[in-house]
Amino acid sequence: MFENLSEKLSLTLKKLRGHGRLSEKNIQDALQEVRLALLEADVHYRVVKKFIEDIRQKATGQEVLESLTPGQQVVKIVHEELSRLMGGARQELNLIGRTPFSIMLVGLQGSGKTTTAGKLALHLRKHGRNPFLVPADIYRPAAVDQLRKLGSQIAIPTFETDRKIKPEEICQEALSKAGAAGADVLVMDTAGRLHIDDELMAELVRIKDRVHPTEILLVADAMTGQDAVNVAKIFNDLLDITGVILTKMEGDARGGAALSLKSVTNKPIKFIGVGEKLDALEPFYPDRMASRIMGMGDVMSLIERAQAEYDEKEALKLAKKLKKREFDLEDFQSQLKQMKKMGSLEQILSMLPGLGQLKQLKNLKPDEKEVTRVDAIINSMTWEEKRNYKIINGSRRKRIASGSGTSVQDVNRLLKSFAQTKKMMENMTGKGLSNLSSLFQ
Repeated sequence: MFENLSEKLSLTLKKLRGHGRLSEKNIQDALQEVRLALLEADVHYRVVKKFIEDIRQKATGQEVLESLTPGQQVVKIVHEELSRLMGGARQELNLIGRTPFSIMLVGLQGSGKTTTAGKLALHLRKHGRNPFLVPADIYRPAAVDQLRKLGSQIAIPTFETDRKIKPEEICQEALSKAGAAGADVLVMDTAGRLHIDDELMAELVRIKDRVHPTEILLVADAMTGQDAVNVAKIFNDLLDITGVILTKMEGDARGGAALSLKSVTNKPIKFIGVGEKLDALEPFYPDRMASRIMGMGDVMSLIERAQAEYDEKEALKLAKKLKKREFDLEDFQSQLKQMKKMGSLEQILSMLPGLGQLKQLKNLKPDEKEVTRVDAIINSMTWEEKRNYKIINGSRRKRIASGSGTSVQDVNRLLKSFAQTKKMMENMTGKGLSNLSSLFQ
């Protein structure tokens, strides 16, 4: 996501930073490149026009042109405007007041609405809520069963939908029974269509009138680009949505939807789907996304992921072992597992500042299968081999390769990589690692 836009923006702004002094012509030339990059990213042309004009007015001001670092000032302005374009500040769900609250998910068929219902319910539970899933799509084959299965996987109760009654009655009955189910938030999965039609919208309006949902969230597929923006506008005009969840943000979408939605609908993006797993739903932070687009990384999101997924005891144990220079293959394996919990390696790399601009990483697509292979190789070792890799001779390597379904070359490559990692980590002072616990406080 945003890969091409990020690369072009970074190159353009790098040229500006290289100038000791800036003129209006320098800035105008740079903004023309930014304009083309945004249009190529499928950002709505009206949004691009206003965005460029807003930057031009701020960047050509006397204060910027006469500053000691005008290039850096322009970069700051672009970052601020990108953040503002996507909403400025994080918009939380409006769950204040009398319970039970109700969240109505709407959108076209194929946008990932049902899976998103499960993801959102899991997110709500992690934040102290008691969600209740409501399957209100009685038309799509297996839609009700799919949501029930998702609810079972994450141990969240699901309303027993009767397909013989109307969707608005299903939602109203679920709301009345939420208290008995111990729920304080309903997540209602409504029906979609392959395209917007009067029948679909009339049904959604009836559900809204019956239930008066706290939130009406449009689930839109980021891969559809400007189509997602057009769909959002129609749903907003008829239902007055309260926000958007953009799905498939981990894919190859150019990013136009994320950059256009707020300006076109004046409604915030509240969450983004970043993978197929049920925990792959993230709150949307416009300023952090702006930083990612500009190649500045997203360290805050990385830290929050670490806080949520990283085991504090394991972190402290690792710090102690490094101080004693006792880092072994079991520790190496443990760190790989912790990283896998935080998401794909590609996602983690995208959050680290500057990595997107490194030539040697430009075409890097970390192989998740390699992590699985390494795990299998280490699992095929004895306790002594994991603790002291130097005893692994030729015959042991053959046995480990056979036991893990890999080759001797794979084992050799792992041991070489581990030796380099061990040396690098043990050469650290240990001070930074011993402070890992501060992440959890």
